[in-house]
Amino acid sequence: MKWSVVNTGENTGVYNMEYDMNLAENIREDEAMLRLYTWKPYCISLGANQDESVVDLDKCRTEGIDIVKRPTGGRAILHAEEVTYSVVMHCSHENSPQKIYKEINDALLSALGLYDKKLTSAELEYKQPDYAAIYRAGKGVACFAETAKNELKFEHKKLIGSAQRKMGSVVLQHGSILCGSFHRRLPFFLNISSDEQAAMLNELRERTTEIESILNTAVDYERLKESIISGFEEYFGEKLNRLAPVELQTILN
Repeated sequence: MKWSVVNTGENTGVYNMEYDMNLAENIREDEAMLRLYTWKPYCISLGANQDESVVDLDKCRTEGIDIVKRPTGGRAILHAEEVTYSVVMHCSHENSPQKIYKEINDALLSALGLYDKKLTSAELEYKQPDYAAIYRAGKGVACFAETAKNELKFEHKKLIGSAQRKMGSVVLQHGSILCGSFHRRLPFFLNISSDEQAAMLNELRERTTEIESILNTAVDYERLKESIISGFEEYFGEKLNRLAPVELQTILN
């Protein structure tokens, strides 16, 4: 497998999701692509099957918050102070989507330790939540309210959330590496009551964390991206070919 990486910087929600999908549509069987990016403006992404009516469109417009649908499942995420990763590659009987999901998170775990030794205490979640029961209980609007199996947590709180979609033999996986706490403001942009907002805000405080809170210092985003690249190289045992964004821009035209 030939690994490449591209850092596309900050872009709109539509651009970011289209870029990921176009990578998935154009990846070759012997290639794997890691992409790193951020969001400008901040953006709420909804799961592929989530109704846009959950979002307060007027509030988002007033506050300059973008809205987009993800090609992957899950629920609403406020993309703000984070580094987002995506990985696109072909799967097989030996390299199943489940195996890919775990290995990507193992590589991210290596990356966190390279960024700061304190983050080596992060770990993979070993059990899967009962999402059907969670959604029935009315707690399923925010994606970060629960940590899925093999997602990364720190002291029992979600630190990196990931989602995956299989399209034929191609797997697209992307996720949010939480750096600052702005993501917790999601409840204020949803069409829910003030009581529901307060409950969700408390839930996000109790169940999520971010690098700035753990280290008590601002995140160096570019150094974090370099740590992610090094973590993937260390875990997969291969030097990643660095591509400039312009080399991939043609697939979006």
